Amino acid sequence: MRRLLLLAALSLPLFAAGPIPHDEYRTRRAALQKTLDGTLILFGRTEGQDEVYGFTQESNFEYLTGWPEPGAILLLTATRDTLFLPHHREPLERFVGKRSSAEDQNIAARTGFTDVLPIEKFEASLDKALDSAVMVYALPNQPAVEKLKSRYPMRTFADARPSIGKLRLKKSPAEIAAIQHATDVTLEGHRAAWKRMAAGLYEYQLAATITNVYMENGCERHAYAPIVGSGLNGTVLHYSANKRRMDQGEVVVMDTAAECSGYASDVTRTIPVTGKFTPRQRELYEIVLGAQKAAIDAIKPGVAMADLTKLVRDYMKSHGKDLHGQPLDKYFIHGLGHP
Repeated sequence: MRRLLLLAALSLPLFAAGPIPHDEYRTRRAALQKTLDGTLILFGRTEGQDEVYGFTQESNFEYLTGWPEPGAILLLTATRDTLFLPHHREPLERFVGKRSSAEDQNIAARTGFTDVLPIEKFEASLDKALDSAVMVYALPNQPAVEKLKSRYPMRTFADARPSIGKLRLKKSPAEIAAIQHATDVTLEGHRAAWKRMAAGLYEYQLAATITNVYMENGCERHAYAPIVGSGLNGTVLHYSANKRRMDQGEVVVMDTAAECSGYASDVTRTIPVTGKFTPRQRELYEIVLGAQKAAIDAIKPGVAMADLTKLVRDYMKSHGKDLHGQPLDKYFIHGLGHP
């Protein structure tokens, strides 16, 4: 019995993760309703022709709805939020699995929307909403939005992203927990790669080790293409071929993170292949680490990213030299970070 319990425990994910509750999505929509002087229309992504990497929802749509399936539409007015869903398509569902539709039982409970309607009722609902609204907020450059512009030439269309972006800037406790979960899994992936790292391995083998940790812990994908760059590849900012053989005496840059339930992390670490830096590698590593710590210490409300970037550049300029006796700041060719 003890052995069975141990095996069961070992098969469980290392970290617990819970989905964002429906109430939070409703709160987000209610907060957006207070800021808009018109009607919001968001089109979720549809089934793609190439499903090699699986379906991923449009991020603004997911932020306001939490709905993970393709083909849905959100209509948000000052007093009502409605989710429109496509009908079941049996031939398609044989390939992609069962989808949801407005006719399904308990669809309101599953979606978190009081109003869930079939997709063909969208146009009539939009006509009614626009009887009393001139402004229409939507995502730019979507084919469906371009068609709406032709249908409603007397309406003014505006980009919905700034209004939604203001909400997304401040994270709720549930979002912070989701990001922490993605970060915990990411760190475990990095540590697994450190333990495996050895001269003679290929970069893709470390990437595979990291990927395994992400998948074992219930994360759906990498937050971005994993970067495992050894030797000179470590100086290429977005290197992702991951095909080189790692040799003794080199360092490896690993820039990789997990995405779990739609929330991502972003972690980069530089590790010596054989577990020990050379004196010069250690010197450069400490300079970069010192610049990073200086930026972290300076972060507070009101400080601009440009100020932090200058602080880092000045730090690198005043610490250390390259092999030609020149300051190191010219090698800082990337931004400090991003939201």
